[in-house]
Amino acid sequence: MGRSLKILLAPEIAGSQRTWRCWYTFGGQVLIVSLAALIYFGVRMITKGAEASAFSNAYKLISFQAWLGIDFESWAQSAILDYHWLVTFFNWVYIWLHWPVLLGALLALYRFNRQRYTLMRNAMIVSGALGLIFFVFFPVAPPRFFAGFTDTVTELSSSYKYLQPPSIVNKYAALPSFHVGWNVLAGVVIFRSTKSIPVRIFAVASPVLMSAAVVLTGNHWVIDGFVGTALVMIGLFVAHRFGRLTHRWNHLHQHNNGTQHTNGEPSKASLNTVR
Repeated sequence: MGRSLKILLAPEIAGSQRTWRCWYTFGGQVLIVSLAALIYFGVRMITKGAEASAFSNAYKLISFQAWLGIDFESWAQSAILDYHWLVTFFNWVYIWLHWPVLLGALLALYRFNRQRYTLMRNAMIVSGALGLIFFVFFPVAPPRFFAGFTDTVTELSSSYKYLQPPSIVNKYAALPSFHVGWNVLAGVVIFRSTKSIPVRIFAVASPVLMSAAVVLTGNHWVIDGFVGTALVMIGLFVAHRFGRLTHRWNHLHQHNNGTQHTNGEPSKASLNTVR
């Protein structure tokens, strides 16, 4: 039971097994991620009706951005509205380079690099939990609800309804932007997990394009992306620390059982002993 729990928390403990045959482990990961997603979207729904607070907080955010000199959302969106292909491109980036990229990254990492999968999963859970604090106590209305902005995703596209159904979208959860934060996380983890040049280029380009898309589509203020990225970095730090504790726990368990493993494989000493 104890080992099964450890494998659910850190599936890389299972060792060199890289197939999908271990349905228990894979099913456990699906359960963990699904439960975290349900909690995340469930709590976000709590603030769906916080309209007054959301607009009040948005005006505070606008004033703060003006003080910082980064209040260029309206100018940036106005610069591309006359170019239909650009609007379509950034709508596509906002919709299709978020959840498909995140889920694809988690699946690929689970298949090829369990340790990095666990790191990304835990960082998303920790940063998402921190983000919920903002959604509940500091709801913020996005730019698209203000005069001078266009909701390009809703007004000029329809595919968003499949990946982001309006019924589960919190209209007042602009801060932080996990469209940016989690894409940055995926980019960092993917970049460090492969030597493929095309994949590394995508890992860098994806969060950069998303940072532009969230502003150009009128869905986020500039500062939302910075806050989302900051929360992800905190989540990544916590995930690193948790990973060390988990592997230390596993190492102590192996030591107590008189076994020696390296990256989930028997050490040479152990093999020689068996021989």
